[in-house]
Amino acid sequence: MSFSFFKPSRPKTPQELVKAIQDSLMALDIKTVAEVQSLKKALEEVEKNFVTMRLMLCGDGEVEPNMDQVSQLTLEICKEDVIALFIHKLPILGWEARKDLVHCWSILLKQQVDSVCCCVLYLEKHLELLDFLVACYDNKEIALNCGNVLRECIKLPTFAKYILESPSFELFFKYVELPNFDIASDAFSTFKDLLTKHETAVSEFLTAHYDEFFEQYEKLLASSNYVTRRQSLKVSCSSDFFSRNFFWRLPNSHIMKRYIVEVRYLKVMMTLLKDSSKNIQISAFHIFKVLNLSSRSLHSILSRIIFVANPNKPQEIKVILAKNHERLLALLHNLSPGKGADDDEFEEEKELIIKEIERVSRMPNHE
Repeated sequence: MSFSFFKPSRPKTPQELVKAIQDSLMALDIKTVAEVQSLKKALEEVEKNFVTMRLMLCGDGEVEPNMDQVSQLTLEICKEDVIALFIHKLPILGWEARKDLVHCWSILLKQQVDSVCCCVLYLEKHLELLDFLVACYDNKEIALNCGNVLRECIKLPTFAKYILESPSFELFFKYVELPNFDIASDAFSTFKDLLTKHETAVSEFLTAHYDEFFEQYEKLLASSNYVTRRQSLKVSCSSDFFSRNFFWRLPNSHIMKRYIVEVRYLKVMMTLLKDSSKNIQISAFHIFKVLNLSSRSLHSILSRIIFVANPNKPQEIKVILAKNHERLLALLHNLSPGKGADDDEFEEEKELIIKEIERVSRMPNHE
């Protein structure tokens, strides 16, 4: 008969675990961080508690999580203000702890207790935490982790709307041009989600801040950085024909109508048509069209063309098209569709644009 002199430790209850997490995070104070050995020990304790939290939320692969415990854990985390600690202590945490926290975050945010998303409710009362997460793109050590947490948050329209209307949103125009490629790409992913996930919030934002937004957006399109130009075009136009697009869909059609009559944006697209990159040329070409899947009921393909075939284009637009028609026609004749595109559809639309430019150039009153 074998005897064990050591009893296995009793698993922590949700309340005990939250208390342990709270204590270990609060131990990461200024004094502890300044002392190498103390910091190492404190971080190990946080990491251990985060592993336990992940197991309680997700199970261990063999045993499913106890949903009563998951609910109680979620309630306690909100009740004890641990969410704020999660976010504010992120810059100090080690790599493994940050990874576990990001994984747990997506689960906690969706967790409902009595039909109430406790963590969402908590964040709605502490929206400043979202601004903190945005600002974390300035910290290369945690930028990608915070980006993941932020994108989980802005899946909800309330949080996306808050960031769009916050001064923090302007920071994205800086972050997408950061020299670190991974961080800039991550910032672009968040930027794109903010502008594509919630049509009503985006429409309201663009309506209220049209000039400020497009002034900044124009600078991205004119950037000397290829990746910035390419990614910026992707925000407004996928390389796929008539794909999801935030400018041209209802309820944003009024944004499109305003955009297509502005000479400066036509000039930007004409410049991009001359770009040395084939991908950018193709994307710029598609900005000439209204990329709106919901407009299938429109019988004329001309109704999908933006600057060139807009029947109500201002005189200034006509003058520019006429004066530059030779260069534009040369560019368009040499333009071929991207990989995976519908050659016939592309050629049909290109031919319509060419004919319209030729027509405008022959008009006696274009000047």
